[in-house]
Amino acid sequence: MRFMLMHRVQEDDNASWEPNPELVERMNAFVGKLTADGVMLGAEGVQKVGAVVRRRGTAIRSVDGPFAEAKEVVGGFLLINAKDLAEATAIAEEYITCFAGVEEMSVEVRQVVEFEDIEPYLTK
Repeated sequence: MRFMLMHRVQEDDNASWEPNPELVERMNAFVGKLTADGVMLGAEGVQKVGAVVRRRGTAIRSVDGPFAEAKEVVGGFLLINAKDLAEATAIAEEYITCFAGVEEMSVEVRQVVEFEDIEPYLTK
């Protein structure tokens, strides 16, 4: 099963958005370990600047982001293979330790929807 691990940081914490050499070293080691274990599918950080597109009823509105209504924002993600949610969560617990200098953050673990999951709902 594929899982996305999204790390969330405080939008106004500049240290969360400026990687330091120690963080880069820890992340490289962690990603190297996951790659060697055959778990890693992809990993990226994201920039602080972005946009949000919202739909309420039929009205669509775009605003500068990342997320004007939230304090925590996605700072990056890993895409991994894991046998189940428990294994993905254990990997997330190790992943969060890479951010030793970040005061407050979280890692959200979400299973990716596979084609087989939606195939029964497709009209043929």
